[in-house]
Amino acid sequence: MKRHHLPLIPLLLLLASCGGKTQQRGPQTPEAGYVVVASQSVPLDIELAGRTTAYETSEVRPQVNGVIRARRFVEGSVVRQGQALYEIDPSLYQAAAAQAQANVANAQASYAAAQAKAARYKPLADIEAVSKQDYTDALAAAKQAAAQIAQNKAALQTANINLRYTRVPAPIGGRIGRSMVTTGALVTSGQATALTTIERLDPMFVDIQQSSAEIVALRRELSSGGATAAAAPVQLVLEDGSPYPHLGQIEFAEAIVDPSTGSVTLRARFPNPQGLLLPGMFVRARLSQAIAQNAILVPQQAVSRDPRGNATVYVVDPDNKAALRAITAGRTVGDKWLVTSGLAAGDRVITEGLDRVKPGQAVRPVPAGSPERQGPPGGGRGRGRPGSSPA
Repeated sequence: MKRHHLPLIPLLLLLASCGGKTQQRGPQTPEAGYVVVASQSVPLDIELAGRTTAYETSEVRPQVNGVIRARRFVEGSVVRQGQALYEIDPSLYQAAAAQAQANVANAQASYAAAQAKAARYKPLADIEAVSKQDYTDALAAAKQAAAQIAQNKAALQTANINLRYTRVPAPIGGRIGRSMVTTGALVTSGQATALTTIERLDPMFVDIQQSSAEIVALRRELSSGGATAAAAPVQLVLEDGSPYPHLGQIEFAEAIVDPSTGSVTLRARFPNPQGLLLPGMFVRARLSQAIAQNAILVPQQAVSRDPRGNATVYVVDPDNKAALRAITAGRTVGDKWLVTSGLAAGDRVITEGLDRVKPGQAVRPVPAGSPERQGPPGGGRGRGRPGSSPA
């Protein structure tokens, strides 16, 4: 009977040995990678939609009536200010100017005769050789003749202006559009249809739309002292997604809200030496309207949301335990969350190993990005990446 029980002894010793090893492999303290947050000044960048607008636009209209005799420009070309664009038949206006010139000469001759008569009557009136009334009438006639000269000179000036308007000049310099009239067309002063349109395209305006709610929030933050106004340049992103090579500056913001869109228009000016921007283009504008003071940035992977949507992070407390902290994170700046409350400079925020961290649990903090420690022989595990499963 004793020989039958002897083979069980090695088996019991083996099981006891395995049980001892199992008790020695207790749970390991999880490793948590952290970053130390610091307060800093952060520009609050926004990206808004906008449309390009010509810096100057002029609709060319005739100032006198007549028939177009010639067109002096190439459609789509660049014209300079004062350049003649159209010629209106000047015949009638040349005749009117000649008549006005003749009227001036006639008035000057009448004035000379009246002035001489008044001069002769003066000594005769003094010795009562002629009546004082005759002298008074002669003097008044001379003054009327002088006034007639001034009146005819004004008519001559008007006639010369109308004659000059038979050559229709460019009011501004810029790129000219297509002509809406041809040679031989009858045009009239003040007509509704423009002869052509000129647009100055360098520089260019970009009208940017920003919601009134965003502006109110920005002004409230500026008034509270949490941010200061910024005058950073504006960057443009074109319709094809490429960046525009030149930076612009905000010129002004309108003082009214568009009731149909609930937005306010901001106008920025951009240089356009290559003519890349054309009026009516849709663009995206990136700008910084304010700088947040004493702001704290936290990597996005460190922030999670509870069922109510509130933002939370894990921090390492002085006892090297994980503490769940509620924060306020309303916007992102690059790849980080901007935290306005809930954290202080110097806090250690856990960014790695979050899948094995629980509130109040002891952790082994290491700087984020450190090489992962391999588990000890027998099954210990190192730090996991956010969202990864344990190895």
